[in-house]
Formats: sequence, C-alpha cells, structure tokens
Amino acid sequence: MYHSKISGLGYFVPENIVTNDDLSKIIDTNDEWIQERTGIKERRHIVKGSGETTTTMGVKAAKIAIERSGIDKNDIDFIVFATISPDYYFPGPGVALQKELGLKTIGALDIRNQCSGFIYALSIADQYIKTGMYKNILIVGSELQSIGLDMSIRGRSVSVIFGDGAGAAVLSRAEEGDTSCVLSTHLHSEGEHAKELAVLSPGMGGRWVTDILADNNPDDESYFPYMNGQFVFKHAVVRFSEVINEGLEANNLSVSDIDMLIPHQANLRISQFIQKKFGLTDDQVFNNIQKYGNTTAASIPIALTEAWELGKIKKGDTIVLAAFGSGFTWASAIIKW
Repeated sequence: MYHSKISGLGYFVPENIVTNDDLSKIIDTNDEWIQERTGIKERRHIVKGSGETTTTMGVKAAKIAIERSGIDKNDIDFIVFATISPDYYFPGPGVALQKELGLKTIGALDIRNQCSGFIYALSIADQYIKTGMYKNILIVGSELQSIGLDMSIRGRSVSVIFGDGAGAAVLSRAEEGDTSCVLSTHLHSEGEHAKELAVLSPGMGGRWVTDILADNNPDDESYFPYMNGQFVFKHAVVRFSEVINEGLEANNLSVSDIDMLIPHQANLRISQFIQKKFGLTDDQVFNNIQKYGNTTAASIPIALTEAWELGKIKKGDTIVLAAFGSGFTWASAIIKW
C-alpha cells in the first residue's frame, strides 16, 4: 500500500477587506459585540460585479499549490472540490476548475460536507492514492458566501461570521523512504441535528426557487443560513475533542506529540476552548479567523497554507487538522510533515 503526502499548498482571498466597523454601518452591530462572541475583526468579501466566483478563487489557489508541488499540471490525475457555495446548483465547480486550469479530461468529484469539507476531501484523496489508483490529486476548498448572507438585524448573528476565500493542496504519492505522509483521517456525521445549522431551501426535496418566487414573501428566511449558535457551540467542543483524540489514539500518539493543531476557523472561542482543554500553547495552535472569518470548506487549507508560509510548520512535525460543522459532520486528519 502506498502513502500520500501534501506536496503543494496555496490560498487566495479577495482584496476587499470588510471590518466589523464596516458591517456596523449596514447592520445594527458593533466591533466589540462581534469580537467578544467570535474573535473576528475582519473578513474578505468579493466585490459584486468583479466576476469573482467560487471557481475563479479556487483556480487561483490551485495554481499556487500546483506550482509549489513541483509537478506539471498534466500530472494531476483527479480533482476533489469541496464547497457549499458552487457557481451553479449543478454542475459542481470541479468540472469548471478542470476547464479553467486546462487539465486533461480527468475525474472531478464535488463534495458537500460544509465546514468539514476539506478534511473529507483529503480523506477521499488519501484513499485513492493509498490504493494506487491515482498519484497526484488536486484538492480545493473554496467559498463565496458574502452574497448569500442576510445583512439585516434578523441575520446579524450569522452574517458577521462568514467570509470568502479559497485554499488548495496537491496530494501526491510519497516516494519510498519518505517519512512525510497522511497518517490517518477520521470522519463522522450526525444528521439528527442537521437543521440546527442549515440553509433549508431551495432544495429539490422541499421548496424550490419557483416556490420562493411564487410566494414573494419578504419575510421568508428559508434561503438564508440559520444557526442555533449555543447548540452548535456545545456540540462542537465535544466533537472536536473526540475526533482529535481518536486520531491520536489511532497512531499511538499523545497530546504532547502535537506540533501544530489547525482547527476549522468557525469561532475563535471554540478554538480557545479546545486549546485550553488539551493544554496546548499558542505556538501549537494556528488561528486566522480574526482576519478572514469563517470560510467554511476553505478555512483549513487557508490556515494550513498560511501557517506553512510563516514557517510554523516544519519537516517532521505532527500536524492535526480538525473540523466540525453543518450536518452535523466532524473530522480529523493526522499528518506527519
């Protein structure tokens, strides 16, 4: 059986910075309220009319990752694209990415695992490489969320959280003797609580766009994100802890072996809770939600890339990725760098 390793990383965020003070001009909120509850100071939003999409941001991140991997783009065998904000309801952005990058007619898989999307994508790619089916797989997490938020008092507790951006990684087959590899991935779901963090319509199983238009109801909230914040927080801290421990135990590792924990950037308070629970130092946990907000499937690859660029990840380090989000889904990955 083969092993996979991350051979290249890249990320892209729009230039347009939206601060908490900027939001306070359009929503009844303020910087202190947002920072106290989320830790977020600013986020990036695309400029409407700029032509930027989930796919175009993913392409920009992917080009950087491919260049850093040292492989030719034609050596990519497969694409896994994670997002909750595709350019179209269908087809998914994987095929659009294939077109824009000028890749061969390789397979493109789109996955909808929300905040856990990148780790799910990494796990899928890891299995393909382990079995020998593919050698180089492009993984992308990209989100354009700003244009779908409820920028009113009604939606302020959710809308202040999310940002736009993309992250990408090239996962490659590790050469014999290479100690860098994905050690294990661990995936979970609990659909019982799906509606506690969701966009309930449009959807083929319920109200579709035609129903929303026909009703013409200005008070309809079903197409905006809904989150039961306290409920999500309570479950998140439990599942984060469980899935991190699961990964460590699967590899006979202890908390002291963690060189860097990169949690999904959902809420700085969740990350701080987990850090305290595991007794990790500030140098062992990387957070950038303060700058980018919650970029959902893009948050882990953006944070992973930024941590690596800053020299916080070194050869031989044990890296732990962990995520929890809508579904509920949660996941972890243990990586030897």
